[in-house]
Amino acid sequence: MEVRQPQKLDESVAVDNVDAIVVVAYGALIPGALLDRTLWLNVHPSLLPRWRGAAPVERAIMAGDAETGVTIHRTTAELDAGPIAAQQAFPIGADDDAGSVYAQAGALAAELLEGVLEAPEFRPQPDDGATYAEKLTAADRELDWDRSAEALVNQIRALSPHIGARGVVDGRTLTVWRAAPAGPESKLIAGGLELLEVQPEGKRRMTGEEYLHGLRD
Repeated sequence: MEVRQPQKLDESVAVDNVDAIVVVAYGALIPGALLDRTLWLNVHPSLLPRWRGAAPVERAIMAGDAETGVTIHRTTAELDAGPIAAQQAFPIGADDDAGSVYAQAGALAAELLEGVLEAPEFRPQPDDGATYAEKLTAADRELDWDRSAEALVNQIRALSPHIGARGVVDGRTLTVWRAAPAGPESKLIAGGLELLEVQPEGKRRMTGEEYLHGLRD
């Protein structure tokens, strides 16, 4: 199977001699003329129509969704709205972050694609219940310690291990990679959370306890 990663698609791209083209995490516009010339399949890591758009895994975790999944659908001009060929759900565990959810989605997508490519059949995708996973921005990284502990943990999980949530703790900016609701034995605390893994600016990742030791030295 040939894998291509073109920066831009135009009508000069040769697609007529292939049975299907599978698109994964491809954000560029696919011209309608190309969509008409062969079967295009999009692999999307959500239970469409929930979380159409650029950041479905991150938005699902931020929202506290109990499950997500993989949808394989025909690529159409409308964003992530094409008819569905296959869809399967899996739970989002309390300890899952974006990295582990993407890994599960990738393995499931490979299984689903095998069946779809053999004999694709489609059912209409409903618009009812559609939500949109907007592209992540710098504002999504900023931790507001006045939010609930649950919302903060979900934000941190959603941005780990690839982007990182950021917050100011005792006047120092930290990227927070893992956190949990604070308890009586917690060491590094902010906003009702124990910060389990952090990264000071310009330094490596470390446990919250290692960070506190460094401040004392």
